[in-house]
Parts: sequence; C-alpha cells; structure tokens
Amino acid sequence: MIVIALGANLPSPVGTPHMTLSAGLISLRRMGIGIERVSSFYCTPAWPDPGDPPFVNAVALVTTALPPAALLAALHAVEAEFGRRRERCNAPRTLDLDLIDYNGESMDGKVVLPHPRLAARAFVLIPLEEIAPTWRHPADGRPIADLVAALPDEDRASAIRLERPV
Repeated sequence: MIVIALGANLPSPVGTPHMTLSAGLISLRRMGIGIERVSSFYCTPAWPDPGDPPFVNAVALVTTALPPAALLAALHAVEAEFGRRRERCNAPRTLDLDLIDYNGESMDGKVVLPHPRLAARAFVLIPLEEIAPTWRHPADGRPIADLVAALPDEDRASAIRLERPV
C-alpha cells in the first residue's frame, strides 16, 4: 500500500486549500499515479504555529510503477505546480504532498520511509484510519487504531472532518 498525505493552508493559483487538494489529486492522476482511495478532508490547526492559517488535510492510497525516489520527485513537481515554495521549515504552504508509506518498505537515505514523524501526526493518522483501518506502521507493526489512540486527546479532537472529496 502506498500512502500519500496531502495538506494546504494557503490559497494556490486554483483557489482555496480545499480546491488545491482536489486539483492536486487530478494532477497526480495526469502523471499516471493511480488514486485508489481518498479520505475525507479534515481541517486541522497549523503546526508549530497555531496562529498560521489552519490546514486542510487528507490521505490518499495510490498505485504507481515509480520507485520511491521518483514518486517523491513527482510529488515535489506537483507541489511546485501549485506554487509551493520551500523558504523555511514548517512555513504555511499552498500544497504539501508527503510520501508516508511505500508498500511497507523501510528506507533511510534520499527517501526516508516510513515518514519519520508519522506516528505523531493526527492529520495523517485520522484520515488514514478512515480509509485503511487495517494498516500497520511499517517499522514497528502497530495497528493504525493503536496509533490514533496514542495521540493526545487535543490532537484527536482538533481534526475536524469536512467532507468527502468529489
């Protein structure tokens, strides 16, 4: 299972963060990346500065023949298409696409898998549990339900489900 997290908290050339996530999924399809399932969209506070605009987040299960490094490069190309600038770490952004899991592989190099901060991110775990309730963390085997249950209560409560994308 290949898992991609999507997020945006600034408008892009196509419109609102919500519109950007939808358009980003279309761009991935145009690149030949199959979109198998997409979670609902969630509104979550910005991190580390909750004073920044809130994020719209989702998770997608995808299929591709691209190896991890090439898939990550494709994700970065789509981010750039929507005006993503990497000026500083954790800055507000028009589109963020993260490779979370690539068929359970563990890698530490040009591509780090699974995503190193995965287990602490409600904005990834909650939508992932929605569409892949049997998923397990590739490094330690913990079920998604256990990872979600281990999140702080305020993190779980802060992820507000918006709607299913079209």
